[in-house]
Amino acid sequence: MSRRIDIELTSTRPDGTWTWRAAGAREPKGVLDGGILPGGAKVGDVLKAEADLDVDGITILSVAGGGRVRKEPNRLEIKPSDRPFEPISVQLAQRDRSGDGRRPRRDRPGGDGRGDRRAPREGREPRDRNDRGDSRRGPEGEARAPRGDRPPRERREQRPHFAPPPEMPQRPKAKRLKPGRAHRTEVLAAIPEEQRAIAELALQGQAAVRQRIREHNTQLKAEGKPEMPEPSVMRMAEELMPKLRVAEWLDRAEAAQRDLDDLDLKDLRSVVASGEDPIIVRDESTRSLAATLKTALAAKQEKAMGEWLEDIATAVEIGRVVRALKMAGEPPKAGTRLPEELAARLAGAAAAGLTADASSERWIALVESVAFSPVRTLVTPAAAPTQVSDELRTTITRLAPAVPQIAALFGVSVAPGTPMPKPPRGPRRPERKPAQRPAEPGVRGNARPVAAPPAPDAAAPDPAPEAPSAVEPVPSAEPTHAAAADANAETEPTL
Repeated sequence: MSRRIDIELTSTRPDGTWTWRAAGAREPKGVLDGGILPGGAKVGDVLKAEADLDVDGITILSVAGGGRVRKEPNRLEIKPSDRPFEPISVQLAQRDRSGDGRRPRRDRPGGDGRGDRRAPREGREPRDRNDRGDSRRGPEGEARAPRGDRPPRERREQRPHFAPPPEMPQRPKAKRLKPGRAHRTEVLAAIPEEQRAIAELALQGQAAVRQRIREHNTQLKAEGKPEMPEPSVMRMAEELMPKLRVAEWLDRAEAAQRDLDDLDLKDLRSVVASGEDPIIVRDESTRSLAATLKTALAAKQEKAMGEWLEDIATAVEIGRVVRALKMAGEPPKAGTRLPEELAARLAGAAAAGLTADASSERWIALVESVAFSPVRTLVTPAAAPTQVSDELRTTITRLAPAVPQIAALFGVSVAPGTPMPKPPRGPRRPERKPAQRPAEPGVRGNARPVAAPPAPDAAAPDPAPEAPSAVEPVPSAEPTHAAAADANAETEPTL
């Protein structure tokens, strides 16, 4: 496709060709045959040309005559001067550092003498700076005193403020158990390739294996293919189960042994409890490690008990009663009772905070903490608050079965057989949920049908029987072996 453009001749070559470029620009540019130029063409002429534009470039087909010379831009001529050069020096004014460091004002003594810009006009009286109209007068209409004569800020009415109690010393955060896969990978590598998928699925339980077989057989039946024998596959999974369970426990136990000093007490207790499984106990490679972890659990549990009691006493001493009540309800060992002396101090501190002049928000925070603490029956306030909000009354009604002595101050009675309130649920940690499968008869969810493990604290010596006390033991849910196994289950392999 051809079009007209303005080109400028830039140079001539010995072979009779000329170089050109777009008029007034650097590009496009190229070479044209000198035979198509009009007579008298010279470098710098601007001509109208017929050009062909294609993928190979621009080809000049013809050039119209009557070229014009490019007009050069106007330039300024700089002529030298005969006068000698005189440099210019600049000196900045120095800041006045005398007195308070501020510059002198024009209307103050010692100013620069040039007068005040805000001086009154002729015929007007100078205005008193302290007299600024009715908006600057006192409550009775009298003029306020100058700023220098006003009472200091300390004499003014102080606003009510609340000084928060000091912070508690923070203990290092315990590490969570991060088991490896060395023993498990070694066992899976020794299993034949055709049985490896069944072995990985067997770690999730017999119910998972049975469900996968039924799904696979349903698919084979729809395709007209022979089905897999379910009893044979289940027998194969049962034969592989002991080695897999031992390898899985060894991975968890060795990870717990590496981080024994900083490991979370619940994770260590879970490993020790799962080590009581008959399949793991019968294996000789686990006995020495299981005994070491039991001894470490007893020592770690005793240390945690001492730190727990120390933290509660510190919280009561510095005035963090709500924090102390919550810690008292979370003992390191299930069923632990607070010492009577510490329980009396904690109950007295809680009752001292429930005063008649305390706010409803303070009552709600304390009553909720007391209701789920082991000293809930020992806290008896002297009187109800003078101002009761609707939120406080709703809270008292909900927690009345746990603290009937406090509910009586608000006129709330508890009917016999009323269920106890449930503690508030904390934020859940995001975790991967396993796929839902129908449960095997007699088995909950995906849990494996294994023998019931002993209590989590079976490794520690049983405490001596104590006399009846008003301080209630706080039960805490401990992870069972089946739950711990489900938490470490992997994604199902393809059977």
